[in-house]
Amino acid sequence: MAAEKRASNTVDSSTPLQPRQGLFSRPWVRLALIAVIVVALIVAPLLLPIPVNQSLARVGVFAVAVLGLNIIMGYTGQVSLGQIFFLGMGAYVTAYGVNQDWNIVFVFIVTVISCGLAGLVVALAAARLGGLAIAMVTIALPIIGVPLAKRLSDFTGGSQGTSARFSAAPDWSGLANDQWQYYLVLLIGGVTFLLAYNLVRGKYGRAFRIVKENEAVAGAMGISPYRYKVLAFTIAAMIGGVSGFLYMVVVQYTSPETLAFHHSISLLASMVVGGAGSIIGSIIGGIYYVLVPNVINDVAPTLTSLVQGAVLLIVLFVLPGGIASLPRTIRRWTQRSTSGTQGTPDRGTAPHPETSPSDPSHPAKEDTP
Repeated sequence: MAAEKRASNTVDSSTPLQPRQGLFSRPWVRLALIAVIVVALIVAPLLLPIPVNQSLARVGVFAVAVLGLNIIMGYTGQVSLGQIFFLGMGAYVTAYGVNQDWNIVFVFIVTVISCGLAGLVVALAAARLGGLAIAMVTIALPIIGVPLAKRLSDFTGGSQGTSARFSAAPDWSGLANDQWQYYLVLLIGGVTFLLAYNLVRGKYGRAFRIVKENEAVAGAMGISPYRYKVLAFTIAAMIGGVSGFLYMVVVQYTSPETLAFHHSISLLASMVVGGAGSIIGSIIGGIYYVLVPNVINDVAPTLTSLVQGAVLLIVLFVLPGGIASLPRTIRRWTQRSTSGTQGTPDRGTAPHPETSPSDPSHPAKEDTP
């Protein structure tokens, strides 16, 4: 009887407690947090100075650009180094339509569709390739885009670029230009993020992830890797067109420099720092793309590239999943340390509960009559 009582006490004292439900996992907390963020985003431009509003609008522009890259790389696993081409193409199409006095809604539709068609053409040729082959195809986009933009001067303005001033605040709004541009980016960018969120959470998102993990398994499940690669590339190009339209809303000027290859590398680095395969990571990537170089330029202009490279390396080593994975990483570390503390018995106390009282090595055997 004494042995059974001692074994029972051992089980009770060493059985780990069930983890409590986190505060942010409760639906009402999430809804309240989202509501607070939305209200803050709406009120912010009314209180902030002009330079801050312009910087926030640029963050929104490049967050959308990183989102498009995330669709094709983060969720589908394709290597794309030409996403900046679709941003630049969208900016040029927008500028051309505005200068031709087209309706602005029609300009937006034409911009998105034309970029989507360009992405579809590239995808049909490149999606059958893999690894370095598709990377080489996408690298060619910005490399070809820069001289092409210089030669098509009637359409692009040549080396001097082209401008399109169409995003001034209407009189009925009562807003300043920077506030109006911010709200346009917030509205269009917010809708784009919402659509992308529903896409990756639905059946297409699941198919993207299966293709990313193993194309052979995807084919065995009736999922065509080629079809979904083409679809992902086309959607990414369309989102690039949206970012190009928003770029003209905020900057109102574009040139062949917009298509430069180093901007594409910066987008890729921003996606990695923010978090590949993460909607929140795309927003963080947009913040990184705009704010980090600006801050570094103000402090040490000659060290901008060096510091950006150091930040990228640190994130890759410490947080391979990007900054968006930080809460999950902290939670995993906490659970690991908690389980390690609960699962290690103190010396001199009762043995581990998995040791059976009938085991000859169990101390309780000594008390057995």
